[in-house]
Amino acid sequence: MEVYKFGGASVKNANGVKNVISVLKKTKSLDVLLVVSAMGKMTNAFEKIVDSYINNKGNLSKYIDEVMSFHQLILNNLFQNKSLPIFKEIELVFIGLSSYFINNKNKDYNYVYDQVVSLAEILSTKIISAYLNHNGVKNTWVDAKKHIKTDGNYREANVNWTTTNKNIQKLNNTSKLIITQGFIASDQFGNTTTLGREGSDYTAAIFAYCLNAKSVTVFKDVAGVLNADPQLYDEVKLLSKISYREAIEMAFYGASVIHPKTLQPLQSKEIPLFVKSFIDPLKKGTVIGRSIDLEPVLPCYIVKKNQILISIATRDFSFMMEKNISEVFELLHKHKLKVNLIQNTAISFSVCLEDKFNQLAHFLLILNAKYKVKYNNKTTLLTIRHFDKKSIEKVKATKVILLQQISRETVQFILK
Repeated sequence: MEVYKFGGASVKNANGVKNVISVLKKTKSLDVLLVVSAMGKMTNAFEKIVDSYINNKGNLSKYIDEVMSFHQLILNNLFQNKSLPIFKEIELVFIGLSSYFINNKNKDYNYVYDQVVSLAEILSTKIISAYLNHNGVKNTWVDAKKHIKTDGNYREANVNWTTTNKNIQKLNNTSKLIITQGFIASDQFGNTTTLGREGSDYTAAIFAYCLNAKSVTVFKDVAGVLNADPQLYDEVKLLSKISYREAIEMAFYGASVIHPKTLQPLQSKEIPLFVKSFIDPLKKGTVIGRSIDLEPVLPCYIVKKNQILISIATRDFSFMMEKNISEVFELLHKHKLKVNLIQNTAISFSVCLEDKFNQLAHFLLILNAKYKVKYNNKTTLLTIRHFDKKSIEKVKATKVILLQQISRETVQFILK
């Protein structure tokens, strides 16, 4: 079996859904498992619903109506017969959402987030499965939550591989074409969990690992993995081959085309990952597997915005020793603050981090009680893999640099 993953940009409207059939026919791939993300920007839209439910119920109905209208428009553009069962199925999802808000007693933001935002994937895959069946592409809709089991670490759940592997292997006896959701799973109690933002690539890797798949193909709105973001850089080039090691490095530093956790299960079974364009799926794109580190070898620019640079120093000018650093990292872990760069001197310790769970204020409050703390928010972390002299000089000539760190293959800048 092959695993295909379609991201939100590839199914952002009715034409995108229709193109899924086109891709399957062009690639002559009907014995596949399709992992599909939420449509377009629906994850963001559902996040607004969660935020309104927790913090400001005045806008809740408005945000729910916007999401309902979005999916209703796609349904109307895909199906002429409004009495088809899919219309009732989608209606029932939103009835269930309203019922959840009435009956829910758990006000933990992360828990509510996973129960609500996960519906974007459910809606997307139900619509696409129905459209394919309606147009003669027979498929089986599978609930990822019943197959991928995790712990209860909401919004960043960790996979229980033993149970998950046992569940997914049962799909070998299912029909040839399977459609399931990216990003979502469930814990041992049946509560919905999610695998982290942009986690659909990881879902594809999980299914591929458990099914011993031939390959995974991720369809994007770009030709493959590029050496820079085309929205930020004028001249970008396609990377035709990347090794697992290099891809993991790039993902760790923030390359958005690959989810950081995706490569590990694939590498362990040497399952190749292809990154291709859903507009022209027959082009070669990029292959990630056992190969030379990079082809062609050239500087690769990875940009992460909305970073926070924090400098921590002892109040009595004593050294920042292992005990101090350990204490800081324990607090970082407790507040789910993701560290992307570390640098220390004799009396200070600097970290570049991102605050995905809005925990920074509480973290700083605790830290200020013992240390001198300074920070810059809304900074940008620029990482250049395989840098050369020209690429470094260009950054220094055009940017305000708050911090620089360099190693054999990588240079990183914190930019204001």
